[in-house]
Amino acid sequence: MTNITEPVNTLKGIGKETESQLNEMGIYTIEDLIWTFPYRHEDFRLKDLAQTPHNEKVTIEARVESVPSVLYLGKNKSRIQVTVLAGRHLVKVVFFNQNYLRTKLTPGQVVTVSGKWDRGRQVINGTSIKFGPKMDHTDFEPVYSLKGSIHQTKFRKYMRQALDSLNGVMEETLPLQLIDQYQLPTILDALEGVHFPKDAEHAKQARRRFVYEELLHFQLRIQALRKTTKENEKGIAIQYDLQKVRDFIATIPFELTNAQKRVVNEISKDLKQPHRMNRLLQGDVGSGKTIVAAIALYSAVTAGYQGALMAPTEILAEQHMESLKSWFDPIGVKVALLSGSTKTKERRILLEKLHNGEIDILIGTHALIQPDVIFKNLGFVITDEQHRFGVEQRRILRDKGMNPDVLFMTATPIPRTLAITAFGEMDVSIIDELPAGRKQIETHWLKKEQLNASITKMESELRQGRQAYIICPLIEESEKLDVQNAVEVYEQLATIFNGRYKVGLMHGRLHPDEKDEIMRAFTEGKVDVLVSTTVVEVGVNVPNASFMAIYDADRFGLAQLHQLRGRVGRGVHQSYCVLLADPKTEEGKERMMSMTQTNDGFKLAEKDLELRGPGDFFGKKQSGLPDFKMADLVHDYRTLETARQDAARLIYDEQFWQAEDYRHLREMLEESGILTGERMD
Repeated sequence: MTNITEPVNTLKGIGKETESQLNEMGIYTIEDLIWTFPYRHEDFRLKDLAQTPHNEKVTIEARVESVPSVLYLGKNKSRIQVTVLAGRHLVKVVFFNQNYLRTKLTPGQVVTVSGKWDRGRQVINGTSIKFGPKMDHTDFEPVYSLKGSIHQTKFRKYMRQALDSLNGVMEETLPLQLIDQYQLPTILDALEGVHFPKDAEHAKQARRRFVYEELLHFQLRIQALRKTTKENEKGIAIQYDLQKVRDFIATIPFELTNAQKRVVNEISKDLKQPHRMNRLLQGDVGSGKTIVAAIALYSAVTAGYQGALMAPTEILAEQHMESLKSWFDPIGVKVALLSGSTKTKERRILLEKLHNGEIDILIGTHALIQPDVIFKNLGFVITDEQHRFGVEQRRILRDKGMNPDVLFMTATPIPRTLAITAFGEMDVSIIDELPAGRKQIETHWLKKEQLNASITKMESELRQGRQAYIICPLIEESEKLDVQNAVEVYEQLATIFNGRYKVGLMHGRLHPDEKDEIMRAFTEGKVDVLVSTTVVEVGVNVPNASFMAIYDADRFGLAQLHQLRGRVGRGVHQSYCVLLADPKTEEGKERMMSMTQTNDGFKLAEKDLELRGPGDFFGKKQSGLPDFKMADLVHDYRTLETARQDAARLIYDEQFWQAEDYRHLREMLEESGILTGERMD
């Protein structure tokens, strides 16, 4: 058996130039080569043309029936056509820029041809040809992502050499218990199945093994991180007064949903633990996250601690203040608001009271993380729309207490597959139920020529004293994109309503003070129609707004459309959302249909993930998701969940840290640096 750590140039045929090109691909050793997986396989199984659909890839064994004809199409360009007999089918095969075939193809010769089948014209657009019957290659050939002048045939030869050099011996990297439990192929069989499968089932089982192994490694790192975080970051055991909390819940003028009760219990359990809470609270628009936050904050207050709630904008902070004061004033809990607009004298008095412990709960924007904001006894921190704050901003707020419990809230529904991956080091709570009696938003998809119908409906709502949002993708006219822009739409509507209704304009280029001023005017009912870009996406609560039209809606992802739609439907009135779009793609049409069929943000998030993939869902730079060689978070979500459960069990199992069978997994964790050289048993 060859030592797989040897340089790749020990394989036959790899000289200095080839080695250099392989090094550019990250391949330095035989082991690196073996673990370079193909991104697909060419299917060379022979097919019957009668059973092959139009435009599908096909491989046939055929006899040449004619002398090839050549048509020259210009400099170094040519088209060669030959008639062949495949079974009972007489068809034409066309090759482009393969001039050498003119002398190679002769009548009566047997060839194996692969290409795309044009059923209507009875033509195969050839991509490869082998002379003779199909004997000298497998049904499935690997296709690798290569650099430089190395072509697929050469790379396959190197790979074949590398696998053969193992002589049927390679140390297993997965515990035998897991291999038996899931009936996975051995490592050697799986490597053979990935690179040179005997058949489709062989390739499928090999992929199944490596997908599970890859996701298990990832989830073990996450679970180990969670365990070390809990053990090394000692927190506060908040022994709240259960009776006081129950009495407070009894004062709330509505019944909590079952989902809210479940989440309150999950948070309450964390509060009593001696390690720091690190929990993500997801809740769809209007699901009632704020009252859950209030109950959690009050729990901390009953134990003698202060609480903090940080929101991304002043308006959102003010709305939280309004809600919390209505619940807390009657029971004597002191709530205060700190923002950039707080006057100097008022701020000085507020900070003095905070330091003395006279303020129980402080709500604010990033003003909360200023150095002079000092708490007497901060025990619980909530960050609303946590993705709007940087890691450093969240850390500064957390450091204002002695390892306070931390709850992150978001109204952006994140599919479970991504939540347990991107936020795997957190515990995740989900409010997946809307309060009783909440009216569903009626969503309609209209073509752009139906704009007048949309304006008529909006005017009907305005006559009843309601307000409306108009959302546009751009601020000003663009030559590149034929999309409605906010300035143009604002001017059109101002002309149409001609003083009957007040139209406002808001976009990202305005100064923050101007944005706040316009948003406040809309919130207070001084503006009837707000034309805006997506800056209204998060957190704004205007119960009187009952109509929204989104121009060029197909330019937005499903998650963003759902977030925008959530700005209406927040009051007692029936609300409407109109999507104005002429999508050119099937995906665009599917997004519009999905929006009209459901108001469930989590269903839409799953659909968005399916359509766009995880990188685009979060944005590639922000995703925090690893690059998997084999795994696909959309299609392999069941395996991801299985790997998560297995990893969580193993990390707390004494056998995992001692048994030889788990050595490879332990070494993987040690190499990741998560364990920092310490045993965790």
